[in-house]
Amino acid sequence: MAASLTLADHPARLIAAAFGEHLARTRLRSAHTVRAYLATAHRLVAFLGEHRGEAVDAAMLAALDAADLRAYLARRRDVGGLTNASAARELSAVRAFLDFANGSPAATPRIRAPRVKKGVPRPIAPAEAKALAHDAADAQDKPWLARRDLAVLLLLYGAGLRVGEAMALDARLLPLGETIMVTGKGSKQRVVPLLPVVREAIAEYVQECPYPLTPGTPLFRGARGGGLDAGIVRRAVRAARVRLGLPERTTPHALRHSFATHLLAGGADLRQLQELLGHASLSSTQIYTAVDAARLMDVYRAAHPRA
Repeated sequence: MAASLTLADHPARLIAAAFGEHLARTRLRSAHTVRAYLATAHRLVAFLGEHRGEAVDAAMLAALDAADLRAYLARRRDVGGLTNASAARELSAVRAFLDFANGSPAATPRIRAPRVKKGVPRPIAPAEAKALAHDAADAQDKPWLARRDLAVLLLLYGAGLRVGEAMALDARLLPLGETIMVTGKGSKQRVVPLLPVVREAIAEYVQECPYPLTPGTPLFRGARGGGLDAGIVRRAVRAARVRLGLPERTTPHALRHSFATHLLAGGADLRQLQELLGHASLSSTQIYTAVDAARLMDVYRAAHPRA
């Protein structure tokens, strides 16, 4: 019976496992992306087993058509309550898995992805970014943890790093100079300048840290000495924004948005900003021009007597 099929009954589960290895080792995807895409692959296999009433193997994956993919997305919307944006990400993961399983994108059926309205990043003001960093630090009960949180958050805002990039920094960067080498998505490296206030905050954290910061170990440490987890940073920011009454958009990634927006407003050109952010495509950087325009319209509507 179809209902009795488990994931272990499907030969395609081995293809999904190989897909995960491919993403991690060949495509150099982040651990988060690998987990998400692998989960989608297993969901698809389980759905197809129920939908078709038989074990899923490579031949079935190769024979799928657009109707099968529409049925899968419809089920995910019903069960998972997916938004258009989530459904589009799910479809992207499904296509990547089937491209891998079939050995060629040409063999994967194509359906139109749900239309997603592209949002504009919402930066926070410089004073809010600084208040956020200091409030998160003040909430810690140990001085070295307070120094650490201040250093991390000032680094995100002052250098425009993704939180995962900051967590991946190696202690071999010490002692700090005026720039650091950051490894971003796809293992692409870029040079990022460090503001004096950021260097000073990191230096004070290093001096207070009770664990040895030697080459080959994480620069930022958790309370028990392991590498600092990004989830801890996110929770610290969430608690600080509540205490300060800041909007929900105030996240660690919003600090990166603020870095980009404030540089652009200060005269940086898009190519320079692209390099600093580590964007593979200039189109990813151009969204910050829309941020600047949106902010200008907000000022106009607030100040113009006829607005």
